[in-house]
Amino acid sequence: MDKRERARIFRTRLAERMNTTGMSRSALARACGVDRSTIAQLLSEDETRLPNSHLAAECARALGASADWLLGLAERSETAADLLAATFSFTEAERTSADIQIAEWHREAAGYKIRHVPATLPDHLKTEEVLDFEYAAFQAKTPAQAGHASRDLNDWLSRPGSDYEICVPKEQVESLARGEGYWRGLPEDVRRRQIEHMAERCRALYPSLRMYLFDSKTVFSAPVTIFGPLLAVIYIGRYYMVLRETHQIRALTGHFDKLVYDAENDARSTAAIIAGMI
Repeated sequence: MDKRERARIFRTRLAERMNTTGMSRSALARACGVDRSTIAQLLSEDETRLPNSHLAAECARALGASADWLLGLAERSETAADLLAATFSFTEAERTSADIQIAEWHREAAGYKIRHVPATLPDHLKTEEVLDFEYAAFQAKTPAQAGHASRDLNDWLSRPGSDYEICVPKEQVESLARGEGYWRGLPEDVRRRQIEHMAERCRALYPSLRMYLFDSKTVFSAPVTIFGPLLAVIYIGRYYMVLRETHQIRALTGHFDKLVYDAENDARSTAAIIAGMI
């Protein structure tokens, strides 16, 4: 970029930011540790002067803006820290608060498609007996509370206009059927009822709910939920990683769509496949 054009951009954006923040030339000069005449020269249309790196950084700091933006190197005025805070955050995933937070995210995304890869099986397709088995070890939440939260999500799925896609590793359902791994210790009759219930819900809720089974040996996915174009949430155990930047959400949406593409079944046949695992 020509030096005169960069100086014009810096002058325009500096004046814009000063106007937005209500900072005078004298106040900015004091904050930057320079004479008022120095700031006047930077703002003068007759000047093509650019600040040195130290002064550019001080102006950016004083005005709460990005130095890259002032110099025409970026199109967003927020600092890197502010951008990160706005687009990426951690939310503690304690069972009690997590249910409240999940409900809030669902309300925020009303009218949008939700894409979901659960940590085990989808909570809203679990029986009360399976929730009892899973939540028995958690002191912060009783199985009855977990069941109530699950029913709330199930009611949400039944509302008109609901659009929900779920991808589950086929091995997770197979291990449930065999009582292996995560499901070891869960009685056979309970596992049978869970499979029957999940198959029945997939059948009854189609096409509002579309569930796919993918081979995790072919493609892996961490637990993730994508709430339309608004945000994506990755579950890492104690915390949710919450992403709101558009390109991040698009990348995770592309990842989910690849899971659907690589799935071994279409959503219409999922209920029959799950029932067949009994």
